[in-house]
Amino acid sequence: MTDNPQALKKAIALIDAANSADPNQETDADGKVWPKELLYSHRMSEMLERYAPDADDVMKIAVRAQHIERWKSPRSDYPEGRQGYLKWRTDLYKFHADTAAALMAEAGYGEDDIERMKLAVGKRKLKVNAETQLLEDVIDLVFIEHYMLAFAEKHPEYDEEKWLDIIRKTWKKMSERAQQFALSGAVRLPEPLLPLIRKAIG
Repeated sequence: MTDNPQALKKAIALIDAANSADPNQETDADGKVWPKELLYSHRMSEMLERYAPDADDVMKIAVRAQHIERWKSPRSDYPEGRQGYLKWRTDLYKFHADTAAALMAEAGYGEDDIERMKLAVGKRKLKVNAETQLLEDVIDLVFIEHYMLAFAEKHPEYDEEKWLDIIRKTWKKMSERAQQFALSGAVRLPEPLLPLIRKAIG
């Protein structure tokens, strides 16, 4: 695929417009209030720029659309427990991929590019498809830098073993390159969790 600046600009604008409708809000480090998923998508794009600045249009779109309109499919719509959770996640991946596919088509992208995006956003062939792995790397790096500490604060009931397990599972999903990137100083690691992170991956 030859990168098309106009099509990319339109696709990103469509994704941002969709995510701007998120009724949930979040405040960034500078005190600016954002629609939650719009802020997340910008953080994803910013991390991709740092981690894989040579990524092409399809991956820029996949990263930006990873949580597109997530609020439309809440976890509460599914049964409690692991089976309900897994069903929610599977349906969510498809929902994100299909929603982004419609916007890519509107922006003028062809079927091949749309299928590549859907494979990555649908989380298919992780560890086998390089683009799915690249998206997963960016997700995990963004989680570590922006969301891990807030997640910890929301779950004071988790003991150390539970936390070591969460960190190890996140670490395991990342490629070796992403692991090295996280430890290189290029990612802001959450200070209060550093001892746990070191213990988990050491």
